Amino acid sequence: MNQFSNRITTLFGINYPIIQGGMIWASGWKLASAVSNAGGLGIIGSGSMYPDVLKEHIRKCKSATIRPFGVNIPLLYPDIEKHIEVIIEEGVKIVFTSAGNPKTWTGVLKEKGITVVHVVSSSKFAKKAEEAGCDAIVAEGFEAGGHNGREETTTMVLIPVVTGAVKIPVIAAGGIANGKQMLAAMVLGAEGVQMGSRFVASEEASSHVNFKKAVMKAGEGDTQLTLKQLTPVRLIKNDFYKQIDEAEKKGTTVNELEVLLGRARAKRGMFEGDLTEGELEIGQISALVNDILPAGDIVKNVWEEFMDGLANPVKMI
Repeated sequence: MNQFSNRITTLFGINYPIIQGGMIWASGWKLASAVSNAGGLGIIGSGSMYPDVLKEHIRKCKSATIRPFGVNIPLLYPDIEKHIEVIIEEGVKIVFTSAGNPKTWTGVLKEKGITVVHVVSSSKFAKKAEEAGCDAIVAEGFEAGGHNGREETTTMVLIPVVTGAVKIPVIAAGGIANGKQMLAAMVLGAEGVQMGSRFVASEEASSHVNFKKAVMKAGEGDTQLTLKQLTPVRLIKNDFYKQIDEAEKKGTTVNELEVLLGRARAKRGMFEGDLTEGELEIGQISALVNDILPAGDIVKNVWEEFMDGLANPVKMI
């Protein structure tokens, strides 16, 4: 695999500008270390972890790789102060933040020498992240799985808008699972890509095998952005999704939706494998995910296809 250098590889100290998304119930130390060992940037998803569990995953990741890795923190996490404390104590060097105001914690993290990247869904929030002192931005399009922006801006539109609005490097996310899509994102101005759904269907992902198989079976139109009254999230259309959809169409209140959601729906679906009543967060790109591979092979395949397209663009047509 060829060496490559740009602002993203330099910022993180990685070989290839391929970042694994920090998905809840999927991105533990095994996945993060495997991606990092393959030359990309592995990310531990802390959103589904208690502080002591996060500490365990960070320590195991350190033991499994000497390469850089990071931690993703949803800023709406209720005990975020404890997560920040663990990250600082354990000497984590890279943090991706999402779902909140980057001004709240970016300064604290950067004072400790931590590289901070924030996930945004619009140029407006990209500018705010840059003003807050973030080192880079993940611009995540409407196609992405999990929590999403209300604007419904697609990646093809979002990337050139965001790269034109900020000076710091931009990482493209949403609807990317292969080298062709990576090349398209880079042509539009991104300097790296973040992939979540593709890595859910990896051998090292901690998500349940039932969920991985559901991702492989998903086709076009099998996911939908929902729960816009709360926090927009893209889900596979199962019985649980249908209950939410019907409730929203009836004009159900926010409080009633919260009761319907109950507790641990995401864990039930993605970690425990309940494909009927569980919450199954995944992106539109699941329609192109047809196998479960080692994470290292995913990085290798994406990078080789990207480099082939870069050298022979006519072949990509």
